[in-house]
Amino acid sequence: MPVRHTKIVERALTRLKLRQLRLLIAVGQHGNIQNAARDLGISQPAATKMIQDLELDFEVKLFDRTNRGVVPTVFGETLTRHGKLIFAQVSNAAQELDDLNEGNSGRVVVGTLLAASPSLIPLATERLLQDRPNVAIKIVEGTNEVLMPSLLSGEIDLIVGRLSSHRYRSKIQQEKFFDERIVAVSGKEHPLARAGNITFEQLRSCDWILPPAETTLRRQIDQYFIRQDQYVPDVTIESVSYLANRSLLRSNNYVGLMPAHVAAVDVDEGLLAQLDWVVPFGAGPVGVSHRGAEFLSPASKMFLEALRAVAHEAEKA
Repeated sequence: MPVRHTKIVERALTRLKLRQLRLLIAVGQHGNIQNAARDLGISQPAATKMIQDLELDFEVKLFDRTNRGVVPTVFGETLTRHGKLIFAQVSNAAQELDDLNEGNSGRVVVGTLLAASPSLIPLATERLLQDRPNVAIKIVEGTNEVLMPSLLSGEIDLIVGRLSSHRYRSKIQQEKFFDERIVAVSGKEHPLARAGNITFEQLRSCDWILPPAETTLRRQIDQYFIRQDQYVPDVTIESVSYLANRSLLRSNNYVGLMPAHVAAVDVDEGLLAQLDWVVPFGAGPVGVSHRGAEFLSPASKMFLEALRAVAHEAEKA
């Protein structure tokens, strides 16, 4: 290990205080030392001294001063990110101790994308609770753009759903469960619900329920629409809420695009209709993302095992 790196690590281990990291995070949030100091109940000179001590210990400049306050350097951004991770881990440890003290067998926070909502997450939850009935489970719904920062900061243990194809992949571990195709669905009374061999020309007059613009699937949809003579739907609703989407599809003239196994239950039960149109985009891997096995709590590891088991059973079905 290089001498300089060793010196910095020794200083961090012996001198770094959580109060300094709290201040660093607060300064990054406010862009202002005075407001950050007020949040922590210390004076501005004391806050400035704490920042200076951090810069001396790590031998880098953490903030640049501007007319409007301070802006983190690349070193400041990096240390702030790790500081948030440290606080998330401390918070997780405290929560796990509380859970154990109250008789719970640990805690797991799971982020869910649309592709995991109707089957993977519920089945894995049931399986885990059969083995550890006192585990505390929290499920957070969102898109990759919303959930990934929380995963990286330690607020979320696992994300289940469509795997991110580009962004974030260098910072996380991914495990593929299966490949998923996209299907078009509508309400049972939609004019095209019983039509065969549907072409895109027949879909032009439809209203659409689409995923948000920041998702990979939506980018693929937009690119496809552009290739169809710059097609723009008359009405578009953006939503990742399956319950809202299902209600809209059943009561209006909408067409929705979603992973096949997400729609399968409602199609099989006659609540929705799968349109006879081969969607020419959107196929991709579904699986789990996390920061590495060493960051998973015992409860999180058991949830991961439950996910693997239900995904394997789904593949064989």
